Amino acid sequence: MSLLERYYKQVPEGNRTKAAIAFMAGLDHIDSQYPLIAQKILQELKDQRDNLKLIASENYSSFAVQLAMGNWLTDKYAEGVPFRRFYAGCDNVDAIESAAVEEAKKLFGCDHAYVQPHSGADANLVAFWALLTYRVQNKEVERLGKKTIDELSPEEYEAVRQLLVNQKVMGMSLNSGGHLTHGYRHNISSKMMRSVPYDVNKETGLLDYAQLQDLVSREKPMILVAGYSAYPRLINFAKMREIAESVGALFMVDMAHFAGLVAGKVMTGDYDPIPHAHIVTTTTHKTLRGPRGGMVLCCKELKEAVDKGCPMVLGGPLPHVMAAKAIAFKEANSPSFSAYAHQIVVNAKTLAAHLIHQGVQLTTGGTDNHLMVFDVTSAFHLTGRQAELALREAGMTVNRNSLPFDQNGPWYTSGIRVGTPALTTLGMRETQMKEIAEIIVHLLRHTTGEKENRSKVKIDPEALLLCQRQVKTLLKAFPLYPELII
Repeated sequence: MSLLERYYKQVPEGNRTKAAIAFMAGLDHIDSQYPLIAQKILQELKDQRDNLKLIASENYSSFAVQLAMGNWLTDKYAEGVPFRRFYAGCDNVDAIESAAVEEAKKLFGCDHAYVQPHSGADANLVAFWALLTYRVQNKEVERLGKKTIDELSPEEYEAVRQLLVNQKVMGMSLNSGGHLTHGYRHNISSKMMRSVPYDVNKETGLLDYAQLQDLVSREKPMILVAGYSAYPRLINFAKMREIAESVGALFMVDMAHFAGLVAGKVMTGDYDPIPHAHIVTTTTHKTLRGPRGGMVLCCKELKEAVDKGCPMVLGGPLPHVMAAKAIAFKEANSPSFSAYAHQIVVNAKTLAAHLIHQGVQLTTGGTDNHLMVFDVTSAFHLTGRQAELALREAGMTVNRNSLPFDQNGPWYTSGIRVGTPALTTLGMRETQMKEIAEIIVHLLRHTTGEKENRSKVKIDPEALLLCQRQVKTLLKAFPLYPELII
């Protein structure tokens, strides 16, 4: 019996949804062509239904967002920007990309949006090179009396190129909760520019603006980057802009993790990056709850440079993903999404408070956003890798994460990062956060790390069984995509 036939048999006609029928029909067709792929897609749904998704950078997108990605738009090349393409036949892509741009501008209140980047890393590369083009390349071309870079001689071009790759960038270090694309030594960002990272305060774990001002005054970067992947507090972007301007630096914000909190008007005033940054990058999944992809938002002065992301960095855009982005932006520009975004933070604060109440030490002592990082080495004598494995055994999906100045290094780590966006999408609230905190602590208190292998653990069987049952009970009350009967 096919999936679609099974669905019709199990679900009464009045309870059937168009989205569920579309998914079942699509999976049936995939199954007829490549059964393994269909099986693994279904298994992923089952796995996500059977585990609490506590990874701060993951979420669940709507059926409409997902369905927009599975169609013939993927077959179209569309290099360029709307109405200025290098391929014919892009009329429909022009309309879709233009809609996504307008939805993003309306959602975030920015001058311009570039929705082509395939990921947050791609968006950051586009932003970096747009800033380098705007500040360095264009000025040098003008100084040499030329109109475009194409008019430069080979010798002149080489001189400009040397200037481009020797500019200085400052971003929060990976060690302090920053992102690897902000100048991490093993990332391309530190190879195309000179990277001088800044750290949080060693005592508090907080961003120290006076300390940062001293470093910026000394180093005088061309680009100052704000943003994070594991920093649990708000950032004062107005203050960061002042620090950047004190040395004539351009200010860039990577809001990949908290874009949904900006869209949902949780982060406002000095804590909203849009009015204060020259350029803002983001992913479109995570807290924004859209398709996996990236985006660049900028002031009007940078529009021309940003729109040259292809051929500067990107290849052909993904029209099917841009269609999904447009839908996600429209979904986010609603009162219900704003309520969702505010509940993410309420849930995170509640989860953090109950972990602290049970003696768990959190980086900075709490959270102001959607994530937190807690120390499993001091509390439970485990490495982050061991805690990650134990929690997965109990049905909780997390990721290990370094603490600031972590002695266990970036592979084993001493910390675990958790977030509330996906749990909040399922409809969980404060009561469930308290229960989840209790499950986490109970399990880890009954987990022993093997001294000879920092990746292996022993879990008390009774404690494990109890936690697994509690997780299953929670997930049964808050089912993922309940319309899909498989």
